Amino acid sequence: MLFEKKYAVDLGSDSVKLYSLLRNKRYTQKNMIAAKGRTIIAVGDEAYEMYEKTPSDISVISPMAFGMIANLELQEILLYKMTKNMENFITPGSVVYFSVPLDMTAVEKRAYYHVVNGHWLRKTRVFMVEAPVADALAMNLDPDKKEGSMIVNIGAHTTRFSILSAGKIIISKTVPIGGFQMNEAICSEVRKRYSLQLGNRTAQRLKLVMGRLTDQRKEARKVVGMDGVSGLPREEVISSYVVNAGIMNCVNEIASEMKTFLERIPPQISYQIAKEGIYLAGGSTRLPHIEKYLASYTGFTFNLSDLYENSSLAGLEKIIQSRELHKWAQPVTQRKL
Repeated sequence: MLFEKKYAVDLGSDSVKLYSLLRNKRYTQKNMIAAKGRTIIAVGDEAYEMYEKTPSDISVISPMAFGMIANLELQEILLYKMTKNMENFITPGSVVYFSVPLDMTAVEKRAYYHVVNGHWLRKTRVFMVEAPVADALAMNLDPDKKEGSMIVNIGAHTTRFSILSAGKIIISKTVPIGGFQMNEAICSEVRKRYSLQLGNRTAQRLKLVMGRLTDQRKEARKVVGMDGVSGLPREEVISSYVVNAGIMNCVNEIASEMKTFLERIPPQISYQIAKEGIYLAGGSTRLPHIEKYLASYTGFTFNLSDLYENSSLAGLEKIIQSRELHKWAQPVTQRKL
């Protein structure tokens, strides 16, 4: 259909990225919902502003967990609200392209289908694109080339290693470490050294402001947290050394897993990867100099994408804009999963 509405959707644990072909517009919201019992209070960025600030009877949660849909109903509500804010009106019969993890079960595929064919959104055709393929297209790589390419995506909850060769993902591994675990590691280090309990949002700000992996500068920031003994609010000066110690615990684990993964690669593909470098994407790659640190650990060079968390969405955009690339999208129906 000429005026058929087409959307590209990347459901991330941290944020939902939505692209409308008709409007040629991107829309990003935090993947969070604030609810009091069965009543929805806020969604997206508005819900994130309430995170760690609400009373006990209000919960602020993400419908996604480790790259998978954990709460189908809440994810559908969030996506519906985002689409409505972008389009102002909703019409049935749209086409949605999802960036999805690898090796999904039939139940997990059905969850993606019902997110846009449930109570709020209906009569929607669904296509799925494997996330490493979307990342490759976003970085102008040809998934069909026989030599092979390695793509690493470091996201909010997971890190994914993938090898693409001759149009197929021949080896892939997902590690449950990402930006969220880095935040928790910072909280753990601060609690251990200062007896101070920080929130996840405060740890994230410290990570973005003082996080360094190679050129570690001597910096300090004032933060407010809960005293570990008295339970009262307390102000403390946190050094960059403590922040980086927490971050390095996670990055070293990612690098170690990556080194083990590289040892499983066939020699001819490993030679090509060493020649052209490993492609790095994902929101957590905003950490300064992460590509240099991983290169020193693994011995391979890295090509850092400037798309960061929008890498998969950019790949989906190319697919829905080009008939030649549509072969990478697999249709999904309710009956055949």
